[in-house]
Amino acid sequence: MTVADLETKILELSPKERAQLARRILESLEFLSEAEIETLWIQETERRDRALDEDPSRAIPGDDVMREARTLLS
Repeated sequence: MTVADLETKILELSPKERAQLARRILESLEFLSEAEIETLWIQETERRDRALDEDPSRAIPGDDVMREARTLLS
């Protein structure tokens, strides 16, 4: 079963069942080791790098990112 298959099945659940599942999944992430967390961050950065290679127009200038971050924090 693929992640897409799981997603389809999960979205067929009631809102209460989805919330319970989401809670369990989030709780499971609290027990990751530092090495597992590092591995996940590396995978995420590689995914984002591939996405930018595929479509460079998605890139956001760093100044824009920082300006938006400052706005959100103020």
